[in-house]
Amino acid sequence: MSGARVPDLLREFHEHRLGREIEGNEFADADVDLFDEIVSGVALKEADCDAVIAAALVTGWTIDRLDRPLRQILRCGAFELAERKSTPTPAIISEYVEVAKAFYDSPEPGFANGVLDTIAKRVRSKS
Repeated sequence: MSGARVPDLLREFHEHRLGREIEGNEFADADVDLFDEIVSGVALKEADCDAVIAAALVTGWTIDRLDRPLRQILRCGAFELAERKSTPTPAIISEYVEVAKAFYDSPEPGFANGVLDTIAKRVRSKS
């Protein structure tokens, strides 16, 4: 979201965020390889992710209408659904709904759930 180069962003998260306490919030350790794969993959396939998200939105909505954090959450979820076929669909959707809950009260987590469910039906039924 910040426009930072991916290597710089990953270094920032590795050194200062993952598994750290920030402003009184304890952040759990993360699967660093998975985190790096998702961040790098979304950066490389952003246009593909956006196209899949746009196709899942109701008529009249555009991806530009979504605020930046929600857009990034959906991009990550869309990437995982398309690229990590061995990860169960409900696990991916549930994780990104929880991420949305960290940023929003309502209705965004439900919105994320619906969009990711629609994406899953489209990208996972093709394989």
